[in-house]
Amino acid sequence: MSFTDLFRHGDAVTQLVAILLLAMSVASWVVILWKAWMLRRASGDVNRSTAAFWQSASLEEAQQKVAAFDRDALVLPLITASGAQAPGSLASAGDKSQQLTRLLRDALHRVLDKLQFGQVLLATVGSTAPFVGLLGTVWGIYHALTGIATAGQITIDKVSGPVGEALIMTAAGLAVAIPAVLGYNIYGRLVGRIEADLEGFARDLRELLAHGATPHARA
Repeated sequence: MSFTDLFRHGDAVTQLVAILLLAMSVASWVVILWKAWMLRRASGDVNRSTAAFWQSASLEEAQQKVAAFDRDALVLPLITASGAQAPGSLASAGDKSQQLTRLLRDALHRVLDKLQFGQVLLATVGSTAPFVGLLGTVWGIYHALTGIATAGQITIDKVSGPVGEALIMTAAGLAVAIPAVLGYNIYGRLVGRIEADLEGFARDLRELLAHGATPHARA
């Protein structure tokens, strides 16, 4: 019995479980493929952008160089935030070091939110898909027991179909969960590495601006 046959000949509960597993699989693979492209690009982007920044003669030149590489460079919001000013508001309260810390922290959080996008979905799919498959397994076993009770005797015809449904649902739940768990763990390490690089850059940028260089407003 194939997954298609299971969906066509199964009851409402079986079909619902099959649709849910299919939706979880599609969603997780879309996130896995998208994050593979995004994190590969982000890793090289951070290295090139930080190198270009420290080789520049001024903040304005650094921003132009980084933007020339990529308008969506991850370090660009940090450079731009360092020049943000809010005169006459509470955001301008405190000394320069405190203002820079607040601005860079907020910009860093926005960048990290972009990097973390999809991780919750992968974790959810990886932790719940086996139990969704288990629901289909239990339902298949229930059908097998019901068939035996109705027939009054154990026959292959009464047992093979429901047991086949149970085995397919178990396998389907694992097939959906395993890629999601692997993606979550692998991407979690990559995101953590990029996050450490960005935090280090933000800290160095804060020290640079707080001890001499003056940020200017940028378009």
